[in-house]
Amino acid sequence: MGKNYLYLWSISFIFLVSCTETEDYELARTALDIRLEELLVQNANGQGKRFFLLPDSDDFNAIPQDPLNPLNTFKVALGQLLLHETATAGAPKMSQMEGTYSCASCHPVASSFYSGRRQGIGEGGAGFGFAGEGRQIDLNMPLDSVDLQPVRPPTLLNVAYQETALWNGMLGATGPNLGTESRWAATGVPENHLGFQGLETQALVGQLTHRLQIDEDFINSNGYRWLFDQAFGDVAPGSRYTSQTAALALAAFNRTLLANRSPWQDYLKGDYDALSDREKRGAIVFAGKGQCITCHTGPALKDQEFHAFGFGHFDDSNDAIVLDDAGFDMVKKGRGGFTGNSSDNYKFKTPTLYNLRDAAFYGHGATFNSIEEVVRYKNNTSLQDQNASLNLASEMGAIDLTEEEISDLVYFLDKSLYDAELTRYVPGAVQSGNCFPNADPQSRIDLGCN
Repeated sequence: MGKNYLYLWSISFIFLVSCTETEDYELARTALDIRLEELLVQNANGQGKRFFLLPDSDDFNAIPQDPLNPLNTFKVALGQLLLHETATAGAPKMSQMEGTYSCASCHPVASSFYSGRRQGIGEGGAGFGFAGEGRQIDLNMPLDSVDLQPVRPPTLLNVAYQETALWNGMLGATGPNLGTESRWAATGVPENHLGFQGLETQALVGQLTHRLQIDEDFINSNGYRWLFDQAFGDVAPGSRYTSQTAALALAAFNRTLLANRSPWQDYLKGDYDALSDREKRGAIVFAGKGQCITCHTGPALKDQEFHAFGFGHFDDSNDAIVLDDAGFDMVKKGRGGFTGNSSDNYKFKTPTLYNLRDAAFYGHGATFNSIEEVVRYKNNTSLQDQNASLNLASEMGAIDLTEEEISDLVYFLDKSLYDAELTRYVPGAVQSGNCFPNADPQSRIDLGCN
């Protein structure tokens, strides 16, 4: 009898504890949580909250990747170094600029891999400041030799969740670009015929566009040969030390740049205290009345579609310089400039919304200076570019948010989607020993390099 009593008491205790834990769990969920979860489930393609979860950066099986470029640890490590390596700046127009810039010049971690200034500068830039905002055109450089970006460089965060690259999606052979093959040569991207997705293609094209040189001489001179051997042991030695394998390593690393330590991600994993009530109200606006989740969906909060909201362009920005007027007309048409279809004109790819706080400028033309400006713009019907009116997104000006809803939504976007630990993606040093992400004299001072 004693043993039976003890057994029954144990079962009762376990049941009581289980009920208490369940009740505590239920009590942790407020009416705001219940409403938010309802909205998320409605927009989750039947997958529930996990539809919006970002994987860990070392969970390679869960990270979207190009089948032609499977991730491995050495490839990712090599890409991390190459992204920041200023010794890759080996093909400048002006010899004095050799070794002074890198991919990370326009994507520094200090500004969450956004450009620290309105318009990115590769070769021909000087200085860094605190977060890349201090980079300016070197006055000793002829202006037509400066590598100025025609659109604002988007962040590298969460780029794994896209099959095409650039604001108009012109880079990449798969996904949205199936059926556009006839436009590849005409728009200057024959590299698409290699069959890679956008990130891999961009990393290859970008080396030429931004005057980088990653070849066997660079690899041997800067101590990268062993890493190339480990990352690409399945590639014949004659093809192993090339700009193409370098591009595959860069793309592999970029795919692991995930903002998976934000409060929003913690909330999705079940930590209801990760968001304040104000943030939850903002998330409800985001997923409900604000209709943001229509385009900003999935783990990266972006679809693979292109939309017209009438945002302005660099020629509407006081601080931007357009060097190629003819080519810029195509840039301004967005997706339509690439596809040649008028129904695509002035449509641009949906960006991720993570770490917007560090972006400083917003939109492909950097014509907004705050998150709130963008929200208020989408809440009315006054377009910066009237040419977009024929293809305008249905959500534009149709949401009619109140002042309180705008305030809560902006707070959610600013705070809940912010991963404050991105320095985990930066190497302690690069193989050359150079200063990075820039190595011009003023940047070396700003960055505290010896």
